[in-house]
Amino acid sequence: MTTTKPALAAALLLSAAPALVHAQDYQAPQQRVEPPRVEVPRAQPPAPAAAPAPAQAQRQYNLNRAERTAMQPLVVAVQAQDWTAAQAALPAASEAARGSDAKYLIGQIRLQIGIGTQNRQLQSQGIDEMIASGGAQPHEMRALYENQLEFATAAGDTAKAARAMAQLDALSPNDPTRFVRQARIRAAANDAPGAIALYRQAMQMQTSAGQPIPVDWRQQIAALAYRARLPETSRLMREWLAVAPTPALWHDSLAIYAELAGSAVSGLNLDVYRLVRAAGAMTSERDFVLLSEAANEVRAFGEVKAVLEEGLSRNLMATNAGWARDRVTLATRRAAEDRPSLAGERTTVLAGSDAAAALRLADAYYGYGEYGPAAELYRAALQKSFPDANLVNIRLGAALAMGGQRAEAETAFRAVSGPRAELAQYWLLWLQSRAR
Repeated sequence: MTTTKPALAAALLLSAAPALVHAQDYQAPQQRVEPPRVEVPRAQPPAPAAAPAPAQAQRQYNLNRAERTAMQPLVVAVQAQDWTAAQAALPAASEAARGSDAKYLIGQIRLQIGIGTQNRQLQSQGIDEMIASGGAQPHEMRALYENQLEFATAAGDTAKAARAMAQLDALSPNDPTRFVRQARIRAAANDAPGAIALYRQAMQMQTSAGQPIPVDWRQQIAALAYRARLPETSRLMREWLAVAPTPALWHDSLAIYAELAGSAVSGLNLDVYRLVRAAGAMTSERDFVLLSEAANEVRAFGEVKAVLEEGLSRNLMATNAGWARDRVTLATRRAAEDRPSLAGERTTVLAGSDAAAALRLADAYYGYGEYGPAAELYRAALQKSFPDANLVNIRLGAALAMGGQRAEAETAFRAVSGPRAELAQYWLLWLQSRAR
């Protein structure tokens, strides 16, 4: 006997169900104050699945009389969203289901009950029954297998996940997301390098097809690298940042660089947070405190004053507002004492051989926003053989960049090697973003 969709499927609420969905395995990194973090990839329980609506408006389901009779109480319960009654009626209807269409509908109903009761086990079982029934339409199979893969992955059933993934690969052999699915399995097994390699394959296939690379793929690669503390973390963060240059991501990327570089690099807070500020990514009280303290250490009193006044004006110094106002007062007094002597010191330093004095004076000029004299003195520090040329070149590049001398700044940044080389690359990316 033939039953049309309007006669039965509509009664089962199938036509009103949303399209089949699958879980998102990863969360976007969020900006944090302390410690700076990118939320790392992790397997999560699948989002509630939903029954796929048949593509053909008048699809027919072949049910015999016994199947229709057994399903009737189930239909009534689902219509009323009486999930207790529906679960009670489900075993008898399932036992009566003999044909592929009946078994398929039982799977859909079980899935619907699972959604209504937020029971993931029922949802997963319903998906499995729909696949096994032989009654699913060809256009439904990919979504069904994607859901089966997500549920199996969340449950830690690697064998079942592998079978679902093999089916998906067979359905879409030229689909780059097949590698993304495999990458998620590797990520769940804490194999970050393996997962990243698979994402790279997906990206290569996407590029070969003339398609843009989804931003979230770059996000997942960066997060995987960060979780595993891989050496290429900063480079991968920049690849993500290049296509999604938001202030929040600038902040997180640079904070992560500073975290991974650690205390092994002296004076790092000044160099990092000067770029954070240049990128418009000073978003927390901690940022203003760190930069002002770092500037104070090199006697850049103008910078201390400017940074804290900005934090206060933006109402981002709530906890330490009193401390910040006191610091501004002190920095103002010190700047008034310091600044008039700079011109004379500059003449003396340029004529002398003291590289450290040239660096100190350059930092002071930078703090006052006088980037031309600052660059001149940073160059003098290099010529007088300051021991850490990479530190000087970073600051020289920053002064040139802030002073609008892009080509000269790029030359200085490209001369940086060692642990600060990654920071130099961030400055180069910032210069490129401003040229767009």
